[in-house]
Amino acid sequence: MKVMIVLLVPLLVPFVSAQTFRWGPCPTPMVQPNFDLNQYLGKWYEIEKLPASFEKGKCIEANYKIKPDKTIQVLNVQTYEGKVGTAEGTAVVKDIREPAKLGVRFSYFTPYAPYWVLSTDYNSVALVYSCTDVLRLFHVDFAWILSRTRTLPAKTLSQAKEIFSQANIDVSKMFPTDQQGCDVPV
Repeated sequence: MKVMIVLLVPLLVPFVSAQTFRWGPCPTPMVQPNFDLNQYLGKWYEIEKLPASFEKGKCIEANYKIKPDKTIQVLNVQTYEGKVGTAEGTAVVKDIREPAKLGVRFSYFTPYAPYWVLSTDYNSVALVYSCTDVLRLFHVDFAWILSRTRTLPAKTLSQAKEIFSQANIDVSKMFPTDQQGCDVPV
């Protein structure tokens, strides 16, 4: 087992440099009770996040809408080095008994990754968590604080981080997304 860990660590260093990884399996936090997907749809702005290699820009937003096949279109937009980039994916409700536990993917060649809505009031703030176990030795996790506006009051951010912490999710490396100057054409 030690040999396997020694061999894996050098291979994983580039992967985890822009991610947050922790030893042990993923936590299993509670999700939003009675989650209503229709109220959640629409535009959300990223306010803070754990490091994610696929999100290096500013003015990051996510747009969700139901597609004709009843899956959810996910359209992420960000500005990076002066250029607006998009990533389109698909989300699905994995189990109708737990509608706040979605799966999302951005390529047909990848499995669905967890996208769990831990808490939302639908009108101003949402807390989202994703975690993937790697051989149950460690996990890579992502967490986002989203808002319907480009800013949130400090008190709301503090309360959001407390909810993550109570769910055993370490958000000490969470940092703000630059949402300044986003409504001006690039």
